[in-house]
Amino acid sequence: MSNLEKKVTIQIVLYEENYDLLKRCLMNLEGFKIIIVDNKNNYNLKQKIERNFNIEKYILKKSNVGFSKGHNEAAFHVTTEFILIMNADCLIDKQSIQILVDTIEKDNKCGIVSPTTFDRNGNLTYNGGVFPERGSKNFPLNLDGDVCVDSVLGSSMLINLQLFLELGGFDENFFLYFSDDHLCKKIRNKKLSIIQSFNAKAIHIHGISKVNNFIKKLFLREFNFTYDEMYYYHCQKLKIEFINKNKKKKNKYLFKFFLSLFILNLPKVIIYIARFLAIRRFEIDVKN
Repeated sequence: MSNLEKKVTIQIVLYEENYDLLKRCLMNLEGFKIIIVDNKNNYNLKQKIERNFNIEKYILKKSNVGFSKGHNEAAFHVTTEFILIMNADCLIDKQSIQILVDTIEKDNKCGIVSPTTFDRNGNLTYNGGVFPERGSKNFPLNLDGDVCVDSVLGSSMLINLQLFLELGGFDENFFLYFSDDHLCKKIRNKKLSIIQSFNAKAIHIHGISKVNNFIKKLFLREFNFTYDEMYYYHCQKLKIEFINKNKKKKNKYLFKFFLSLFILNLPKVIIYIARFLAIRRFEIDVKN
């Protein structure tokens, strides 16, 4: 085991990823301690992966606990100095991981460092930028060197384990979205920087959901994005008017749900009921 592999543990949280996708990710990471949390409780996938790769710990969850809770659980099993939080659809090699470690070790004010990402065709993709309240995540940064950003995606971020635990990890009220923004916000509040590295490269397949069932995929996306976005602004005490405006949409979504049901528009049925239930859940959670 190299000095780099003694310093970094790879964390991956799964939900309905297939073997080929996970295999491509893990092939670049041989030698590292790897902790996997599978929110789909896929025992067959676990067996297949463990036959072909040396996995430090492979945790099967009987229910989908989400991105945030999954990574928090994984972190409690880490014994190395750093954790590299990753998605299975992110491909990074040892050279780039070394660059990430070098970057964070040279700057004691760096809280998180993340690579610059590309799609399969070599096109630059979004990985870091401003907080949601300050702008869009639709445009990747065209870098010519390392840059400090507000926030980076949780698909590939290197952080010191002790700092992650000191911050309480990810807020588990975020199921899937905005938890990376919230963590970066906590780091920035400690006067630490978030760096997107120019020389560390990764391939990230953005926007490709691994969930095969169309209804489930649509519902999960609409419900969790609606809830997590409202919860993010609630936590930051920002855009109160946005939260209130969304609350007022609740009955409108319910009406549109019944209308879509009447005209047999299944995608709209799923979208509107998911948003209605997300807002209702948010109201209950915040009230309690």
